[in-house]
Amino acid sequence: MLEPNDPNSVSWQMYADPTMWVAGISSLYLQSLHPKAVAGVVQNSNFKTDPFGRLRRTADFVGLGVYGTDEAIEAAAARVRATHRGLRGVIDGRTFRVDEPELLLWVHCSEVYSFETVLNRAGYGLTDRQKDRYYAEQRFAATLVGLHADEVPGSKREMEEYFEATRPILKKTPDSELIYDFLHGPATQGVLRHGMPVYKVLVGHLAYSVLPEWATELHGHAPYRHATLWLRMLRRTALLVPPGLRRLVPPGHIRRAIARDGRGVTPSKARLP
Repeated sequence: MLEPNDPNSVSWQMYADPTMWVAGISSLYLQSLHPKAVAGVVQNSNFKTDPFGRLRRTADFVGLGVYGTDEAIEAAAARVRATHRGLRGVIDGRTFRVDEPELLLWVHCSEVYSFETVLNRAGYGLTDRQKDRYYAEQRFAATLVGLHADEVPGSKREMEEYFEATRPILKKTPDSELIYDFLHGPATQGVLRHGMPVYKVLVGHLAYSVLPEWATELHGHAPYRHATLWLRMLRRTALLVPPGLRRLVPPGHIRRAIARDGRGVTPSKARLP
C-alpha cells in the first residue's frame, strides 16, 4: 500500500502548500452536510468553548499523518480510535456510534477530496495520474481511523462516484447551519477577536465559496462570485513568505521532519512523483 508519510509521496509535497489551511476549513463545511455525521460532532465536540483547539487538533492529526514517524502516527491514531469508540450521538430518536464505518468514510472522503480539489483550484496543478496516486496514498490514512483500505475510494474517478452516490442523503440542517456560523466567525477572546472580520472575509467565507457548486446549493448561502481568483491571489501572497518561516507555524510537523531526515526531504512541488 502506498503511504503518505513517504518523502517521495504526492501527499508529502502537497500538504506543505499554504492553501491547505483553506482546504481544511472547506472540508468542515462539506462534512457538515451529512446529517448524522454533523450531529455526532455537535453533540460531542467542545468547538463552541474551545474553537481554535478543535481546529488545531484536527490540523495536527492531518499533518502528523504525513510528516510524522510510523510510531508517532500509530500512537496518535490509537488515541483517536479510542476516543471515537466511546462516543455516541442521537438523531431522530436513535442512538448511533460516531465511529460507524459510514461516518468515518464520509469524514475521510470529505477531507481528502477538499484537499485535492481546493489546492488544484488554487493553481497547485496535479496531473490526473498524481491525483489518482494521492487518493491511493490516502487509503492508508483511512486505515488509521479504523477503515479498511479496500473500502475507500483510491482514485479520482472512484472519489467522484462516491460523492455522486452519497449526495441523496446530504442536506442542510440546524446543525450544518451551526457549523456554517462557527466557521465564519468562531467566538474568541482577547486580541484574537479583532482579527475575526478579516478572517471571515479572507478565510471563513472563501473556504465556503470553494466548495463544489452542489454543496453550496445545499447549504443555501451565496458563495463569492470570483472565489477561484481570490483563492489564487491568497496562495500567491502566502507563497511570498519564505518557506522557512512558513514551517515555523504550529504544529511544525514539516520542520521536525526536515530536522529528523535532512533537507533532502523538504517538500516541493518540483519533487512530485
